[in-house]
Amino acid sequence: MLPDTPSVTQLSQVITQVTAPSFLVGAVAAFISVLIARMNRIIHRSQALNAIDDDDTSKARLKMDIPRLKRRAMLLNKAILFSTLSAIVTSLLVIVAFVCAFYNLQHEYGVTVLFIVALALFTLSLVNLAREARIGLHEFDHFR
Repeated sequence: MLPDTPSVTQLSQVITQVTAPSFLVGAVAAFISVLIARMNRIIHRSQALNAIDDDDTSKARLKMDIPRLKRRAMLLNKAILFSTLSAIVTSLLVIVAFVCAFYNLQHEYGVTVLFIVALALFTLSLVNLAREARIGLHEFDHFR
C-alpha cells in the first residue's frame, strides 16, 4: 500500500534542496565533454605519430613522445571515470531525496553522504586533469 502522497510544500522543499546537485550534474557533464575532447586530441596525436615511418629520420624521433601520450591518456581516462561516477552518485542523491520525500522519510544524512562522495569523486577527477595538464605541454607538441 502506498503512503500518503507528499504535500506540495514537501515537494517544493525537496526541489529546493536538489537544485545544487542538479547544477553539479550539469557541470560534470560539461566537464566530461572537455575531458573527452582532450582525450580525442591525444588519440589523434598518437595515431599520427604511429603512422610515421621508421625510415623517416626527420620525424622518427617524434615517436619518443608516445609513452608520454599514453600516460596522459591514462590520466584522462581516470578523470573521465571519476567524473562519471560523480555524476552517477549525484543523480542517485536526487533520486534518494525524492523517494524519501515520497515516503516521508528523513533523508538529510544519506543525501549529505552522497553529496560528499560526489564532490570527492569530482575532486579526484580534477586532480587527474591537473596531473595531465602538467605533463601536457612538451617540446614534441610543437613539431609536425
